[in-house]
Amino acid sequence: MPNIKSAKKRVLVNQAKAARNKAVKSNLKTMVKKANVAMAASAPESAEAVKLAIKKIDQACAKGILHKNTAARKKSALAVKLNAIG
Repeated sequence: MPNIKSAKKRVLVNQAKAARNKAVKSNLKTMVKKANVAMAASAPESAEAVKLAIKKIDQACAKGILHKNTAARKKSALAVKLNAIG
């Protein structure tokens, strides 16, 4: 446990940021999973699910939670799967 006031503050700030990042990543994974499930079932709403997942990926990238190339790779994989089902 830190003794210096600024170090104590850094611990608190880091915990808050980690919690926020974890929430965003968790929501992102959920949306991507929902999109994959919808595409696997060839559901008519799969295009909408992919659109929402891509939006979440872009938001995570904008917040610095995902690297831009990681975001591009995830979006590309979703687009390829969506195009494959027609």
